[in-house]
Amino acid sequence: MDAWILSLLGALALPRFGLSTVFVVAFLSATLLPMGSEPAVFGLVKLNESLFWPAVLVATLGNTLGGMVSWWMGAGAQHAVHRWRAKGGGISGAENRALQWLRRFGPKACLLSWLPVVGDPLCAVAGWLRLPLWPCTLYMAIGKFLRYSLMTAALLWVFPQELAL
Repeated sequence: MDAWILSLLGALALPRFGLSTVFVVAFLSATLLPMGSEPAVFGLVKLNESLFWPAVLVATLGNTLGGMVSWWMGAGAQHAVHRWRAKGGGISGAENRALQWLRRFGPKACLLSWLPVVGDPLCAVAGWLRLPLWPCTLYMAIGKFLRYSLMTAALLWVFPQELAL
């Protein structure tokens, strides 16, 4: 069984499989699914350090596109929320303050889309508020690129030696 695991890890380290895996995981983790993509990026880079920048760029692209999907989901949900409010639903004071904060900062708030827990819903709320898509996308990409490059570099610094399998 050890040979099977090593061959699987070797295949995933190939650019043909590894980068596509990183893209899919990064894309899905940027939606409202509760998962993280950093272990996939770090694992690929750890197995093949020459893929550091390609992995960071592919993860950034996948995560940004996933953030755009969340933005569109938020834009689509706007109609449903307005119907819910018309039936007597309301928002709390804290939710109202968060919406006001997001309106004040506009698309620049999407720089924080890399944050755990709040980042993905932030993209959806930006869509719900109909903040402009392309500036939001640019800020999402900047934040996500910085997260992947800094986190992967930090993990390589903390775990410099080969993993024992």
